[in-house]
Amino acid sequence: MPVQVFNELPSARSIDAFGAIGVRMHFAAEEEIYAQEEDADLIYQVLEGAVRTNRLLSDGRRQIGDFYYPGELFGMEPGDKHSFSADALGDCTILAAKRSAVRHCGDQRERLEDLIWTATAQELARTQEHLFILGRRGACEKVASFLMSAAKRAKSDLTPLAMSRQDIADYLGLTIETVSRTLTQLQSDGLVRFAGYRNFQVVRPAGLSRLVAA
Repeated sequence: MPVQVFNELPSARSIDAFGAIGVRMHFAAEEEIYAQEEDADLIYQVLEGAVRTNRLLSDGRRQIGDFYYPGELFGMEPGDKHSFSADALGDCTILAAKRSAVRHCGDQRERLEDLIWTATAQELARTQEHLFILGRRGACEKVASFLMSAAKRAKSDLTPLAMSRQDIADYLGLTIETVSRTLTQLQSDGLVRFAGYRNFQVVRPAGLSRLVAA
């Protein structure tokens, strides 16, 4: 499944297209970009930093929708309301544009429509991948799948994790203790190597892939 690289800045072409109608905005770590059930009249593009979408369930639990990185669009909804809220994982710069403005942007319209269509297809692919991960039987398979997906979105050997262990746990439907224990086990088995808390390297891709395929 094709995924976007997240450790590169968005191309000048995509910034120019979205920047023609977008307004640059800055958010601090954990600051809310939009709320759950808020009117979905804007589309956003990450320029710097990373964004997390999440939804509070009726029993108080938090469900993570996805993570978005430079160059990626988010906030696109099939209806008039946001089904998830969005907030910045760290200091973040985004572009925000009205959905209706796409129809009135002159010679940029076709380029923007292509950009939005591509982003919508990628959103569907990531949602399918998320469901596939959640359907796995064990914690080890889920965490391995998450790390493999993150590594595929990075071009360098060292993959940055913008999210916390709690974010990973909520994304995978696990507890933070289970995630931390599984990451330690994967490192002890020589499949991955962590350089600090937020960066890792896949040491044995074939071994990690076997866990994912189990």
